Amino acid sequence: MYLVESKSGAIGCMLVALAFLGTWPAFLAQLERRGRLPQHTYLDYSITNFLTAILIALTLGQIGDTKPNMPNFITQLSQIEKNWGCVLIAMSGGVFLGLGNLATQYAWPFVGLSVTEVITSSLAVVLGTSMNYFLDDKINRAEILFPGVGCFLIAVFLGSAVHSSNAADNAAKLSHIDAQEPFLKESLYHQFTRTSNAQETDQHKDMERANSEEGKAITGSAQHLIELENSRAIKVFGKSIWLGLSITFFAGVCYALFSPAFNLATNDQWHVLSPGVPKLVVYAAFFYFSLSFFVVAALINIIFLYRPVLKLPRSSIMQYLRDWDGRWLAFLAGLLCGLGNGLQFVGGQAAGYAAADCVQALPLVSTFWGVVLFGEYWRSSRRTYVLLVSMLVMFVVAVGVLIASSGQRRVSYTQ
Repeated sequence: MYLVESKSGAIGCMLVALAFLGTWPAFLAQLERRGRLPQHTYLDYSITNFLTAILIALTLGQIGDTKPNMPNFITQLSQIEKNWGCVLIAMSGGVFLGLGNLATQYAWPFVGLSVTEVITSSLAVVLGTSMNYFLDDKINRAEILFPGVGCFLIAVFLGSAVHSSNAADNAAKLSHIDAQEPFLKESLYHQFTRTSNAQETDQHKDMERANSEEGKAITGSAQHLIELENSRAIKVFGKSIWLGLSITFFAGVCYALFSPAFNLATNDQWHVLSPGVPKLVVYAAFFYFSLSFFVVAALINIIFLYRPVLKLPRSSIMQYLRDWDGRWLAFLAGLLCGLGNGLQFVGGQAAGYAAADCVQALPLVSTFWGVVLFGEYWRSSRRTYVLLVSMLVMFVVAVGVLIASSGQRRVSYTQ
């Protein structure tokens, strides 16, 4: 079994995990914006996510000979009658992550990729990192760790300010749209002005009337917002912004719980194992974690095929199997998520799960993809850009501080 035993190796795992975990949400969001049903996308994503966990367990988890206090993956699978308590804890973590990821998929259309990731990740850090610090027997340096948590809190407020300022920009854009589609104009205008009053409308006047020569709306214009609503799977016009925020906060709480559950499963702080029974190695825990993730994802999304939410069209198993539009992108998202989670847990086992929560700075990556792929914040005001840069800088500081707080765990797999 391969283990990361150095602090530098653990930090390397966390940084790669950060890139992967910040990228896969952009792929799923892109498919929803193109009109693919989220039920179909999430089923594809969960399949490759689970297969990735199996691949990691059968390769890295099988390297070297089995030791009495550190069994390889296959050996530990046969010990389930002795370690079933920790197995159930690991599976509960998979349930939390599965529910959290599913919720964010439905929050992105309402709140936006960048702001959704800021809120959920910050909740995960503020709540989950605090729990992990005490579960890890305080191996992280508190004088560095908790200022990092504070940086994430500041980033939450900056993210909210970005959302508010961008809402004002959108309201200004929509106030100048041609009256060809009054219903859409009214719906969009009403939605954005709930959160913020329109301001600085004159500076947007020219840009919001502009379309490209080919007739396609310019990215960031009001007409672009209308075209996006027409093409996407989840329709947001006329729906309360509080619906999206409620889903986002639910996802954030789920994210805050999955990492402490994995920590408990691998380190047995609750002493559910009998004396002499080896603790769950990280690869076995990751397998059980991913198994429950897959089961929950499959059950909920099969139900959603026949009983869809948010007025999505009804589907079926056969329609899902025939839907290959964007399937490979969903498969890739599942692969990246599986690799990212695996690297996060391997790094956390070595350096402490509180420090491993630095991967929750993934909005750094998601915001980049949101701006590049989706045109979020294009043609916005200078105030919005200043707030956006400030938020990203604060996230850079936060991830650096959390990495600096890393300790090094003494590896012991017996009671």
